[in-house]
Amino acid sequence: MSEHCVHLASDLHLGAPSSTPSAVRERAFIRWMRDAAAGSGFASGQQATELHLVGDIFDFWFEYKRAVPKGGVRLMGAMAELTDAGLPIHFHVGNHDMWTFGYLEEELGVQVHRAPIVRNWDGLRCLVGHGDGLGPGDKGYRRLKRIFTSGLCQKAFRRLHPDMGIALAQAWSRNSRQKSEQPFTEASQEHLVQLCLEWLSSSDHEPVDVFVFGHRHLPLDVPLEGHNARYLNCGDWLEHMSSVCIQNGEVELLTHR
Repeated sequence: MSEHCVHLASDLHLGAPSSTPSAVRERAFIRWMRDAAAGSGFASGQQATELHLVGDIFDFWFEYKRAVPKGGVRLMGAMAELTDAGLPIHFHVGNHDMWTFGYLEEELGVQVHRAPIVRNWDGLRCLVGHGDGLGPGDKGYRRLKRIFTSGLCQKAFRRLHPDMGIALAQAWSRNSRQKSEQPFTEASQEHLVQLCLEWLSSSDHEPVDVFVFGHRHLPLDVPLEGHNARYLNCGDWLEHMSSVCIQNGEVELLTHR
């Protein structure tokens, strides 16, 4: 039995496109979490040692001083339940849920990551992150992200009444999701593939065997040409209901329909 059994999923976009389909996906995602934690169902054989939620779990998230967005209580309850039982849950912020300021750590016990992290699981060196704004291109979004992450912007947004602020954010979210859902054409056109290749070609970065990202809404397993390494994308739970499992020093892309 391996020392590590790590499950990763991204892009649940809880709250989109409306409450009814979102609630169906929320329950399915919670089953995925609990099956992984228990080593049952699709994960039969070994209990998870870590869960990684790789960004855009919420379609919009902003922590006001005394309020958080409505909805998602089942998911947050399940996260608290599993962390209380001793399972580490890592929350990688995405472009839709970057505005977290301590509530998730304090209330749910998760570990929040704002930049990609590198981990060694049973000899498999992995880089994990949401993937937004990384790689060549997408300069407009990177400029926008600097605005979104500025303290001044966050302070200004907090002054809006939540009903107005959340309505504005939901309109932006719809447009942002459409950009993330572009079809895969070829590896050379993928910003995240180019990021992986640049990382592997640079002497400034530590070696990586597997890159795991979200953001693209497509389950992908792409060999990186010229390197003994792979890029995997977790896909999404709007359409594909997919995840990544790392166990026994091996990585696998899974679907859960």
